[in-house]
Amino acid sequence: MNTRPDARSITVQRWTGASIATICLVLAAQVVLAFGPLFLSANLIDRLTTLFIYGILALMWNALAGYAGLVSIGQQAFFGLGAYAAIRLANAGISVYPALLLGAVLVAVVSLPISAFMLRLRAGEFAIGMWVVAELAHLLVNLDTLINGETGTSLIELQRYAAHDRRLYTYWAALATMIALGWLVYLMLRGRLGSAAQAIRDNEEAAGSIGVRVLASKRLIFVLSAFGCAAAGALWVAAQITFQPKAYFSVQWSAYMIFMVLVGGIGTYEGPILGAILFFAVEALFGSAGVAYLIGLGATAMLFALLLPRGIWGEIERRLGWRLLPIGYRLKIQAEDLPRHGNAVVTNQADAPAR
Repeated sequence: MNTRPDARSITVQRWTGASIATICLVLAAQVVLAFGPLFLSANLIDRLTTLFIYGILALMWNALAGYAGLVSIGQQAFFGLGAYAAIRLANAGISVYPALLLGAVLVAVVSLPISAFMLRLRAGEFAIGMWVVAELAHLLVNLDTLINGETGTSLIELQRYAAHDRRLYTYWAALATMIALGWLVYLMLRGRLGSAAQAIRDNEEAAGSIGVRVLASKRLIFVLSAFGCAAAGALWVAAQITFQPKAYFSVQWSAYMIFMVLVGGIGTYEGPILGAILFFAVEALFGSAGVAYLIGLGATAMLFALLLPRGIWGEIERRLGWRLLPIGYRLKIQAEDLPRHGNAVVTNQADAPAR
Protein backbone atom coordinates (compact mmCIF):
# COMPACT_ATOMS: atom_id res chain seq x y z
CA MET A 1 0.00 0.00 0.00
CA ASN A 2 1.32 3.43 -0.89
CA THR A 3 1.66 5.49 2.29
CA ARG A 4 3.25 8.52 0.67
CA PRO A 5 1.06 11.61 1.30
CA ASP A 6 0.14 13.76 -1.69
CA ALA A 7 0.71 17.51 -1.86
CA ARG A 8 -2.79 18.25 -0.59
CA SER A 9 -1.96 16.54 2.72
CA ILE A 10 1.01 18.81 3.47
CA THR A 11 0.46 22.20 5.08
CA VAL A 12 2.89 24.80 6.39
CA GLN A 13 1.94 26.48 9.66
CA ARG A 14 3.25 29.91 10.56
CA TRP A 15 1.64 29.88 13.99
CA THR A 16 0.18 27.19 16.19
CA GLY A 17 -2.50 27.48 18.86
CA ALA A 18 0.14 27.10 21.58
CA SER A 19 2.39 29.79 20.10
CA ILE A 20 -0.49 32.26 19.69
CA ALA A 21 -1.56 31.67 23.30
CA THR A 22 2.04 32.11 24.47
CA ILE A 23 2.40 35.39 22.56
CA CYS A 24 -0.77 36.70 24.22
CA LEU A 25 0.47 35.65 27.68
CA VAL A 26 3.87 37.24 27.10
CA LEU A 27 2.29 40.52 25.98
CA ALA A 28 -0.02 40.49 29.00
CA ALA A 29 2.92 39.82 31.33
CA GLN A 30 4.86 42.71 29.79
CA VAL A 31 1.94 45.07 30.37
CA VAL A 32 1.68 43.93 34.00
CA LEU A 33 5.43 44.45 34.48
CA ALA A 34 5.17 47.95 33.00
CA PHE A 35 2.75 48.84 35.82
CA GLY A 36 4.82 46.90 38.36
CA PRO A 37 6.05 49.95 40.31
CA LEU A 38 2.45 50.65 41.31
CA PHE A 39 2.29 47.53 43.47
CA LEU A 40 5.83 46.16 43.85
CA SER A 41 8.20 46.87 46.73
CA ALA A 42 11.44 48.77 46.18
CA ASN A 43 13.49 45.62 46.79
CA LEU A 44 11.51 43.63 44.22
CA ILE A 45 11.83 46.43 41.66
CA ASP A 46 15.62 46.31 42.07
CA ARG A 47 15.65 42.53 41.71
CA LEU A 48 13.50 42.60 38.59
CA THR A 49 15.79 45.24 37.07
CA THR A 50 18.68 42.81 37.55
CA LEU A 51 16.66 40.00 36.00
CA PHE A 52 15.83 42.13 32.94
CA ILE A 53 19.52 42.85 32.39
CA TYR A 54 20.36 39.16 32.67
CA GLY A 55 17.63 38.43 30.14
CA ILE A 56 19.18 40.89 27.68
CA LEU A 57 22.61 39.28 28.04
CA ALA A 58 21.24 35.76 27.59
CA LEU A 59 19.27 36.71 24.46
CA MET A 60 22.27 38.45 22.91
CA TRP A 61 24.74 35.62 23.54
CA ASN A 62 22.26 33.03 22.27
CA ALA A 63 21.68 35.00 19.06
CA LEU A 64 25.44 35.18 18.54
CA ALA A 65 26.43 31.62 19.49
CA GLY A 66 23.21 29.62 19.41
CA TYR A 67 22.07 30.78 15.97
CA ALA A 68 25.11 32.25 14.19
CA GLY A 69 27.60 29.80 15.72
CA LEU A 70 29.91 32.61 16.92
CA VAL A 71 30.96 31.37 20.36
CA SER A 72 32.46 34.32 22.23
CA ILE A 73 34.09 34.57 25.65
CA GLY A 74 34.69 38.29 25.24
CA GLN A 75 31.24 39.89 25.23
CA GLN A 76 32.22 41.64 28.45
CA ALA A 77 34.10 44.01 26.16
CA PHE A 78 30.83 45.52 24.98
CA PHE A 79 29.23 45.28 28.42
CA GLY A 80 32.05 47.35 29.93
CA LEU A 81 32.23 49.77 27.01
CA GLY A 82 28.49 50.39 27.26
CA ALA A 83 28.84 51.43 30.91
CA TYR A 84 31.93 53.52 30.14
CA ALA A 85 30.26 55.29 27.20
CA ALA A 86 27.24 56.17 29.36
CA ILE A 87 29.49 57.70 32.00
CA ARG A 88 31.47 59.65 29.43
CA LEU A 89 28.35 61.01 27.70
CA ALA A 90 26.70 61.95 30.98
CA ASN A 91 29.89 63.72 32.03
CA ALA A 92 29.77 65.66 28.75
CA GLY A 93 26.38 67.09 29.69
CA ILE A 94 23.95 64.68 28.03
CA SER A 95 20.95 63.75 30.17
CA VAL A 96 21.64 60.46 31.97
CA TYR A 97 18.95 58.17 30.59
CA PRO A 98 19.31 59.24 26.94
CA ALA A 99 23.05 58.74 27.49
CA LEU A 100 22.42 55.06 28.27
CA LEU A 101 20.87 54.48 24.84
CA LEU A 102 23.31 56.71 22.98
CA GLY A 103 26.23 54.95 24.66
CA ALA A 104 24.98 51.57 23.43
CA VAL A 105 24.59 52.98 19.90
CA LEU A 106 28.17 54.29 19.95
CA VAL A 107 29.48 50.90 21.09
CA ALA A 108 27.56 49.24 18.25
CA VAL A 109 29.27 51.65 15.82
CA VAL A 110 32.66 50.78 17.33
CA SER A 111 31.87 47.08 16.92
CA LEU A 112 31.69 47.49 13.14
CA PRO A 113 35.47 47.86 12.58
CA ILE A 114 36.05 45.22 15.26
CA SER A 115 33.87 42.81 13.29
CA ALA A 116 36.03 43.36 10.20
CA PHE A 117 38.87 41.59 12.02
CA MET A 118 37.06 39.21 14.36
CA LEU A 119 34.75 37.66 11.76
CA ARG A 120 37.78 36.45 9.83
CA LEU A 121 38.46 34.07 12.71
CA ARG A 122 36.77 30.71 13.21
CA ALA A 123 35.68 28.64 16.20
CA GLY A 124 38.25 28.77 19.04
CA GLU A 125 40.22 31.53 17.33
CA PHE A 126 37.14 33.77 17.40
CA ALA A 127 36.41 32.95 21.05
CA ILE A 128 39.96 33.74 22.20
CA GLY A 129 40.16 36.75 19.91
CA MET A 130 37.09 38.26 21.55
CA TRP A 131 38.64 37.73 24.98
CA VAL A 132 41.74 39.63 23.75
CA VAL A 133 39.48 42.46 22.53
CA ALA A 134 37.88 42.62 25.99
CA GLU A 135 41.25 42.85 27.72
CA LEU A 136 42.42 45.55 25.30
CA ALA A 137 39.23 47.55 25.90
CA HIS A 138 39.79 47.19 29.64
CA LEU A 139 43.33 48.57 29.38
CA LEU A 140 42.28 51.50 27.19
CA VAL A 141 39.47 52.51 29.55
CA ASN A 142 41.91 52.44 32.46
CA LEU A 143 43.98 55.12 30.68
CA ASP A 144 41.12 57.61 30.85
CA THR A 145 41.80 60.09 33.65
CA LEU A 146 38.05 60.35 34.35
CA ILE A 147 38.03 56.69 35.35
CA ASN A 148 41.07 56.85 37.68
CA GLY A 149 42.38 53.44 36.68
CA GLU A 150 41.00 50.51 38.66
CA THR A 151 39.74 52.91 41.31
CA GLY A 152 36.88 53.71 38.98
CA THR A 153 34.28 56.42 39.22
CA SER A 154 30.52 56.87 39.59
CA LEU A 155 27.65 57.95 37.40
CA ILE A 156 27.30 60.99 39.62
CA GLU A 157 24.78 62.65 37.31
CA LEU A 158 22.21 60.17 38.68
CA GLN A 159 22.37 62.02 42.00
CA ARG A 160 20.16 64.68 40.42
CA TYR A 161 17.26 62.24 40.71
CA ALA A 162 15.61 61.23 43.95
CA ALA A 163 16.36 57.62 44.92
CA HIS A 164 12.76 56.55 44.29
CA ASP A 165 12.62 58.20 40.85
CA ARG A 166 16.01 56.78 39.89
CA ARG A 167 14.86 53.27 40.81
CA LEU A 168 11.70 53.56 38.70
CA TYR A 169 13.39 55.10 35.66
CA THR A 170 16.09 52.42 35.64
CA TYR A 171 13.46 49.69 36.02
CA TRP A 172 11.43 51.01 33.09
CA ALA A 173 14.54 51.51 30.96
CA ALA A 174 15.68 47.91 31.59
CA LEU A 175 12.20 46.51 30.93
CA ALA A 176 11.77 48.52 27.72
CA THR A 177 15.21 47.49 26.46
CA MET A 178 14.60 43.81 27.19
CA ILE A 179 11.19 43.88 25.49
CA ALA A 180 12.44 45.76 22.43
CA LEU A 181 15.50 43.58 21.92
CA GLY A 182 13.55 40.41 22.68
CA TRP A 183 10.93 41.06 20.01
CA LEU A 184 13.53 42.35 17.55
CA VAL A 185 15.60 39.17 17.86
CA TYR A 186 12.47 37.02 17.61
CA LEU A 187 11.24 38.69 14.44
CA MET A 188 14.68 38.72 12.85
CA LEU A 189 15.22 35.03 13.52
CA ARG A 190 11.81 34.17 12.08
CA GLY A 191 12.79 35.87 8.84
CA ARG A 192 15.53 35.39 6.28
CA LEU A 193 18.26 36.26 8.77
CA GLY A 194 17.24 33.34 10.97
CA SER A 195 17.58 30.89 8.08
CA ALA A 196 20.89 32.43 7.05
CA ALA A 197 22.29 32.34 10.60
CA GLN A 198 21.36 28.70 11.15
CA ALA A 199 22.79 27.71 7.77
CA ILE A 200 26.04 29.49 8.63
CA ARG A 201 26.15 27.80 12.03
CA ASP A 202 25.68 24.34 10.51
CA ASN A 203 28.09 24.74 7.58
CA GLU A 204 29.46 28.10 6.56
CA GLU A 205 30.88 26.96 3.21
CA ALA A 206 27.67 25.21 2.22
CA ALA A 207 25.64 28.27 3.22
CA GLY A 208 27.78 30.47 0.99
CA SER A 209 27.45 28.06 -1.91
CA ILE A 210 23.65 28.40 -1.94
CA GLY A 211 23.68 32.18 -1.93
CA VAL A 212 23.67 33.08 1.78
CA ARG A 213 25.46 36.37 2.41
CA VAL A 214 27.68 34.88 5.08
CA LEU A 215 29.77 37.86 6.13
CA ALA A 216 26.88 40.35 6.07
CA SER A 217 24.65 38.06 8.15
CA LYS A 218 27.38 37.39 10.71
CA ARG A 219 28.21 41.10 10.93
CA LEU A 220 24.58 42.07 11.53
CA ILE A 221 24.20 39.61 14.39
CA PHE A 222 27.62 40.57 15.79
CA VAL A 223 26.71 44.28 15.87
CA LEU A 224 23.26 43.57 17.32
CA SER A 225 24.82 41.47 20.08
CA ALA A 226 27.35 44.23 20.79
CA PHE A 227 24.54 46.79 21.05
CA GLY A 228 22.53 44.58 23.40
CA CYS A 229 25.49 43.82 25.67
CA ALA A 230 26.43 47.52 25.72
CA ALA A 231 22.86 48.46 26.65
CA ALA A 232 22.98 45.90 29.47
CA GLY A 233 26.26 47.40 30.72
CA ALA A 234 24.83 50.93 30.64
CA LEU A 235 21.74 49.78 32.54
CA TRP A 236 23.92 47.97 35.07
CA VAL A 237 25.91 51.10 35.87
CA ALA A 238 22.63 53.04 36.17
CA ALA A 239 21.44 50.48 38.72
CA GLN A 240 24.73 50.21 40.61
CA ILE A 241 25.94 53.83 40.07
CA THR A 242 29.61 52.88 40.63
CA PHE A 243 31.94 51.86 37.80
CA GLN A 244 35.14 49.87 38.33
CA PRO A 245 36.72 48.61 35.10
CA LYS A 246 37.89 45.28 36.51
CA ALA A 247 34.32 44.46 37.54
CA TYR A 248 32.68 45.47 34.24
CA PHE A 249 35.31 43.93 31.97
CA SER A 250 35.53 40.70 33.97
CA VAL A 251 35.24 37.42 32.07
CA GLN A 252 32.62 36.38 34.62
CA TRP A 253 30.02 38.25 32.54
CA SER A 254 30.65 35.94 29.60
CA ALA A 255 30.57 33.01 32.04
CA TYR A 256 27.13 34.17 33.20
CA MET A 257 25.89 34.41 29.62
CA ILE A 258 27.21 30.97 28.74
CA PHE A 259 25.67 29.46 31.87
CA MET A 260 22.23 30.94 31.18
CA VAL A 261 22.19 29.82 27.56
CA LEU A 262 23.66 26.34 28.08
CA VAL A 263 21.40 25.50 30.99
CA GLY A 264 18.28 27.02 29.42
CA GLY A 265 18.81 25.60 25.95
CA ILE A 266 21.21 26.96 23.33
CA GLY A 267 19.72 27.50 19.89
CA THR A 268 16.17 27.89 21.20
CA TYR A 269 14.36 31.13 21.85
CA GLU A 270 12.68 30.07 25.08
CA GLY A 271 15.83 28.51 26.55
CA PRO A 272 17.84 31.67 27.36
CA ILE A 273 14.78 33.25 29.00
CA LEU A 274 14.40 30.18 31.22
CA GLY A 275 18.15 30.14 31.83
CA ALA A 276 18.15 33.80 32.92
CA ILE A 277 15.37 33.11 35.43
CA LEU A 278 17.16 30.05 36.80
CA PHE A 279 20.49 31.89 37.05
CA PHE A 280 18.79 34.79 38.81
CA ALA A 281 17.26 32.38 41.34
CA VAL A 282 20.56 30.56 41.91
CA GLU A 283 22.42 33.84 42.40
CA ALA A 284 19.84 35.05 44.90
CA LEU A 285 20.23 31.84 46.91
CA PHE A 286 23.97 31.15 46.64
CA GLY A 287 25.58 34.36 45.36
CA SER A 288 27.09 35.15 48.76
CA ALA A 289 29.22 31.97 48.64
CA GLY A 290 31.96 33.80 46.73
CA VAL A 291 34.46 31.69 44.80
CA ALA A 292 32.59 28.47 45.59
CA TYR A 293 29.56 29.94 43.86
CA LEU A 294 31.52 30.62 40.66
CA ILE A 295 33.04 27.13 40.75
CA GLY A 296 29.56 25.69 41.14
CA LEU A 297 28.32 27.63 38.13
CA GLY A 298 31.20 26.38 36.01
CA ALA A 299 30.72 22.78 37.09
CA THR A 300 26.98 22.96 36.43
CA ALA A 301 27.51 24.40 32.96
CA MET A 302 30.03 21.64 32.20
CA LEU A 303 27.62 18.92 33.34
CA PHE A 304 24.86 20.35 31.17
CA ALA A 305 27.20 20.53 28.17
CA LEU A 306 28.16 16.86 28.65
CA LEU A 307 24.94 15.26 29.86
CA LEU A 308 22.19 17.57 28.64
CA PRO A 309 23.65 19.43 25.64
CA ARG A 310 20.23 20.63 24.51
CA GLY A 311 19.64 22.38 27.83
CA ILE A 312 16.43 22.22 29.81
CA TRP A 313 14.16 23.68 27.17
CA GLY A 314 15.85 21.78 24.37
CA GLU A 315 15.15 18.55 26.23
CA ILE A 316 11.54 19.59 26.81
CA GLU A 317 11.18 20.23 23.07
CA ARG A 318 12.67 16.84 22.24
CA ARG A 319 10.55 14.86 24.67
CA LEU A 320 7.25 16.73 24.63
CA GLY A 321 7.37 18.60 21.33
CA TRP A 322 6.59 21.96 22.99
CA ARG A 323 7.50 24.95 20.85
CA LEU A 324 5.88 27.95 22.49
CA LEU A 325 7.90 30.60 20.64
CA PRO A 326 9.15 28.72 17.57
CA ILE A 327 11.66 30.14 15.15
CA GLY A 328 10.56 29.28 11.62
CA TYR A 329 7.62 27.34 10.23
CA ARG A 330 6.06 24.02 11.08
CA LEU A 331 5.55 21.43 8.38
CA LYS A 332 2.41 19.41 9.04
CA ILE A 333 1.92 16.16 7.15
CA GLN A 334 -1.50 14.58 7.34
CA ALA A 335 -2.44 11.73 5.01
CA GLU A 336 -5.52 9.61 5.04
CA ASP A 337 -3.51 6.49 4.52
CA LEU A 338 -1.20 7.07 7.50
CA PRO A 339 -1.84 4.79 10.50
CA ARG A 340 -4.96 5.71 12.47
CA HIS A 341 -5.70 5.58 16.16
CA GLY A 342 -9.47 5.24 16.48
CA ASN A 343 -10.95 8.06 14.42
CA ALA A 344 -7.85 10.27 14.70
CA VAL A 345 -5.30 10.62 11.95
CA VAL A 346 -1.65 10.45 12.97
CA THR A 347 -0.01 13.77 12.17
CA ASN A 348 3.73 14.22 11.62
CA GLN A 349 5.06 17.67 12.45
CA ALA A 350 8.50 19.16 12.07
CA ASP A 351 9.91 22.65 12.37
CA ALA A 352 11.54 24.15 9.30
CA PRO A 353 13.55 27.40 9.17
CA ALA A 354 11.86 30.48 7.75
CA ARG A 355 12.57 31.24 4.11
